[in-house]
Amino acid sequence: MDDRQENVVQIFDTTLRDGEQSPGATMNVEEKLAIARQLEELGVDVIEAGFAASSEGDFESIATVASAVSAPIVLSLSRTKEADILRSIQAVESAKNPGIHIFIATSDIHLKHKLMMSEQQVLEAAGWAVALAKKHLDHVEFSAEDASRTRREYLVEVFDEAVKSGATVLNVPDTTGYAIPEQTKAQFEYLRKTVEGGENVRWSAHCHNDLGMAVANSLAAVRGGARQIECTLNGIGERAGNTSLEECVMAIETRRDYFEGIRTNVKTEQIYRASRLLTQVTGIAVPINKPIVGENAFAHEAGIHQDGVLKNALTYEIMEPSTIGRPSNSLVLGKHSGRHAFLDRLKTLGLWYAELDMNKAFFAFKALADKKKNVYDEDLVAIVAEESTRVPKQFELLELDASVSSTNEPHAHLRVRVGESEVEAEASGDGIVDATYNALAEAVEQFGGTRPSLERYVVKAITGGTDAQGDVSCLLRDGENNAIGQSSHTDIIMASAQAYVAALNKLQYLKAHRPAEQRHGP
Repeated sequence: MDDRQENVVQIFDTTLRDGEQSPGATMNVEEKLAIARQLEELGVDVIEAGFAASSEGDFESIATVASAVSAPIVLSLSRTKEADILRSIQAVESAKNPGIHIFIATSDIHLKHKLMMSEQQVLEAAGWAVALAKKHLDHVEFSAEDASRTRREYLVEVFDEAVKSGATVLNVPDTTGYAIPEQTKAQFEYLRKTVEGGENVRWSAHCHNDLGMAVANSLAAVRGGARQIECTLNGIGERAGNTSLEECVMAIETRRDYFEGIRTNVKTEQIYRASRLLTQVTGIAVPINKPIVGENAFAHEAGIHQDGVLKNALTYEIMEPSTIGRPSNSLVLGKHSGRHAFLDRLKTLGLWYAELDMNKAFFAFKALADKKKNVYDEDLVAIVAEESTRVPKQFELLELDASVSSTNEPHAHLRVRVGESEVEAEASGDGIVDATYNALAEAVEQFGGTRPSLERYVVKAITGGTDAQGDVSCLLRDGENNAIGQSSHTDIIMASAQAYVAALNKLQYLKAHRPAEQRHGP
């Protein structure tokens, strides 16, 4: 490894690949592009944009991201199969900094029950695959899937072969979240010392959160010599999720004394915006008590704490909200504010970027300002996040008339555009939202579609006050596909309807781009 990079921990973001495997988090090409551009603004070193061989949709997304960003390495995940490798190489060919991430399982349980291969066969497959990729790309990462449950002597053999074949990054995944921090640190120390040529590659940690220790294990890996952390925004991912990018970065940033000069290249003031954008795109809400980006991360209710913070914030805060670009809920704009003031505030909050359609964003702001007296920074975050991911939709809500009273059953009547046609539908329900959703489902059935089932419905206020925007997310299921829709509006019924329609559009996307086979990965 370059001596100048010895103290830099690279951030490998897999939000678009491993994070997307979180139930309901599927993103279309435009949404992935918005996230990728924000990741570049954030300063991540590597973007794993997808699994090119899994579907045409993934291939298109990787190719689009590869063409759109310039600073990060953009790579595709690949199995040790020739078709996978060549497809991945093709997907990243337009990238300024292309790469590939090859993996194969190495634990006894995976060899016996999943791969049905011998240790020698896996060893040969790893070496052959890395050598093939190296003929086309300089940046080749190799992962030994389920490394934390792999016999360590065999793990050394596999990594020896990968290094000999040309791998530049060696990843040691805790695929099932099984590891303990002390073991992780010791494992990295052992591998770095034992693998032949290990001093010339970058060692990487990829941890899952099944036991709630993904961040702890990743930081232990850094202490053991790892110089790359593989993570996702908000820690999203399969099962209990992946390592949280923001938690690892801010732990290293805040505890420089402990990490002895180690740093990342992340621009921490972009963290909050990236977190909010992902929430808007996927509809997966951040728990209010989540470290760094949760609603209560900088909140103080206990009197003693409040008194201390008022005297000196450092009494109970180990970092300032501004270090992650977190805005306060301070009043900033109203309906008389002009375009210049709007743009200036977006720049102050770190929300402005060149590709943002200012006309649409400003129109959305003025429409909101007409509905509520005060527009807060959080409202602006929601507006920009929604506008940055707005794409043409198969379904569009044109009109909604919903009513409820103490004497009549809740009822909804609506008009929806589906493709080039329009349809009207009406229905009753147990409540006003239920009636609205029943009417939307009726509209879907009128066009020959299948009525989706509502798996989850969540609503919260973005800011305080009776005129606050309501933020709604809902999870719809249609057969094997599920999708989350999200929307914000001062009218909670309208927000609910728009969230449902957004989920319908994502379901349509899934049907058109359904993966050819189940995804796997470290």
